[in-house]
Amino acid sequence: MRLRQLAVAAGLVGVLCVPAHAEARDIGRDTLPANDGWASEGTGTTGGAAADDAHVFTVTDRAELVRALDGGSDTPKIIRIAGTIDANTDDDGDRLDCSDYATGGYSLKKYLAAYDPRTWGAAKPSGPQEEARQASAARQAERVVLPVGSNTTIVGLGDSAVLKGASLQVRNADNVIIRNLDIRDAYDCFPVWQPNTGGLGDWKTAYDTIWLAGATHVWVDHVTLSDKGHPDAQEPTHFARNYLRHDGLLDITNGSDLVTVSWSRFADHDKAMLIGNGDTATGDRGKLRVTLHHNQFESVVQRAPRVRFGQVHLYNNRYEITDDDYRYSLGVSTESKIYAENNAFHAPGHVEVADLVKSWNGSALHQSGTLFNGFPVDLLMIYNAYNSGSERDLTGDVGWTPALHGRIDSAAAADRAVARGAGAGRIP
Repeated sequence: MRLRQLAVAAGLVGVLCVPAHAEARDIGRDTLPANDGWASEGTGTTGGAAADDAHVFTVTDRAELVRALDGGSDTPKIIRIAGTIDANTDDDGDRLDCSDYATGGYSLKKYLAAYDPRTWGAAKPSGPQEEARQASAARQAERVVLPVGSNTTIVGLGDSAVLKGASLQVRNADNVIIRNLDIRDAYDCFPVWQPNTGGLGDWKTAYDTIWLAGATHVWVDHVTLSDKGHPDAQEPTHFARNYLRHDGLLDITNGSDLVTVSWSRFADHDKAMLIGNGDTATGDRGKLRVTLHHNQFESVVQRAPRVRFGQVHLYNNRYEITDDDYRYSLGVSTESKIYAENNAFHAPGHVEVADLVKSWNGSALHQSGTLFNGFPVDLLMIYNAYNSGSERDLTGDVGWTPALHGRIDSAAAADRAVARGAGAGRIP
């Protein structure tokens, strides 16, 4: 009102227009802009923009969210998340913890005693405690796995919408948008021991924060993904291995295709993003086309991303490496075709340029415009020089050139923009 009074006094009415009941833009109706990465290919990605009024929901708890998702139906729908929703709750909204899911006599103490490698050996766990673990895990999955169907938009309202404890799973669905949402702590109560993994054995967890499996035309934008609440670094060690509780932050597997991930923040996690889940999954050839732009990878140990088979355009992203256990950022795996340009890396003194790239059966990596602690570097040249004699060289010819993208800024300009604008609650 004061602003309008000043405008009247100055004779600016008609020039300065301040509606008395101005409302924020409805981002639930937004669609992916043309040429914004692989998800804009062909029919583009519109999510639930075509939803009628009966299929626009504002949800505040798990029960409302489950009803709105409608079992992963293909009906066009817009789901607005308000406040914080905890997936580990019962139908009355009461909090559930791991003990509420445990059944069949399962206990971690008994499980560790049953499958201690010193007595059990290297065989896959079987028997009563493993059966009880599986039954307990199934009970948790009923609560935390949330299927997302085709023609769906999920958005957070305002700048503080949170979904915690959930695994959003887009499986064999098309045309999905997930935006403006802080998704955290997809915590697995019942990891399984795998004796032979890595030679020493390891703990395997069940839930990616977002999992795309056989999904097409997906836009993930301005989301924040993390383990906030239960970082794996604070978990104990069992059988000399960290008792992991989280899997990937965003995994894109099983022939998923035409995906754009933009202006998002991946933070405080081990394995951030896997694109393509197996060296023998040759059916993924020609799929796994993904664009990653203007994202921040912060305190991520590895897989930012790791790629098999896919044509991945990686531009204008920001990497802030802080973890003492850091392994690599760009994983070049079987038949991957990563086209990386104008990305900025920040790292402490113990991390070298050669550490940024790791190859498993990969053969090619295009890179240009890379900054490392503010200085231009050639990732490919340094990788090949550092690994000469121990691994085969990577070529810069990945066999394709990206055409679907917006303006590509310098790494320095993108670095500043991403630091200010990536993550939930920051849509302009």
